[in-house]
Amino acid sequence: MSNNYREKYRIEPFPYMRRFSIDAGYLARKRNPMHGLLEFDVTRARQAIYSHQAETGEKLSFTAFIAACLAQAVAASPEVQAYRNWRSQLIIYEDCNINTMIEIEREGRKIAMPYIILAANKKTFRQVNDEIRQAQRETTATPAGGFMTWFLHLPGFLRHLFYAVFYGFPQLMRPFSSSVLLSSVGMFGKGGGWGLPGANFPLMVTLGGIAEKPGVVDGKIEIREYLCVTVSFDHDIIDGAPAARFTQKFKEMVEDAYGMETVL
Repeated sequence: MSNNYREKYRIEPFPYMRRFSIDAGYLARKRNPMHGLLEFDVTRARQAIYSHQAETGEKLSFTAFIAACLAQAVAASPEVQAYRNWRSQLIIYEDCNINTMIEIEREGRKIAMPYIILAANKKTFRQVNDEIRQAQRETTATPAGGFMTWFLHLPGFLRHLFYAVFYGFPQLMRPFSSSVLLSSVGMFGKGGGWGLPGANFPLMVTLGGIAEKPGVVDGKIEIREYLCVTVSFDHDIIDGAPAARFTQKFKEMVEDAYGMETVL
């Protein structure tokens, strides 16, 4: 190799929103998670979404459908979204706020911003869908995103101090975050596959890929679509039995295409 050889490269600024992922890893190391790797039969729900699009031209959000099902399952087992405060008491809200990520357009670039669906258990699938679509059309940051914009510019040691205080007083954190996180990584690829997150929330649901597989329906083998789902709990807060009951309820609602009657 010639001594005059110089490999080409470029230097780009580190995106400040990546600090959100760094902080997520920092917080995840403080939790004791348990994960469940599951498959949900989403054939019925996806067929309903396809049929609606063919008839009306409107593309409904599959993530919104999952969020609507998740909120109802959490409302039926609210202990899965409990916070633990500095006095080792559990703070359990009746309503289910769901934290998710949406892409918005800003200065010609798409960036991911956090968005909180407030009281999602009191909203229909259609309402959740319309809310997410409206948020995606906004060119300004969401309330939670606006908070994160300035917060992530703080030095790391100040952010860690903030987490130590706010996570000890969950009521103060409620307007800016949620104990339930819904993350969808499968939308960016094809085929099956699970995501295994650093669980930094009391309850995390990570949507993976969708794969076609043979399934048994009414005693007959059919080709079905299965969604890979990872459900992660904070084992310091929730035990296996209530976690299993919540997961079963969540699975049943998804496979029964809960809420689709509002759009069909």
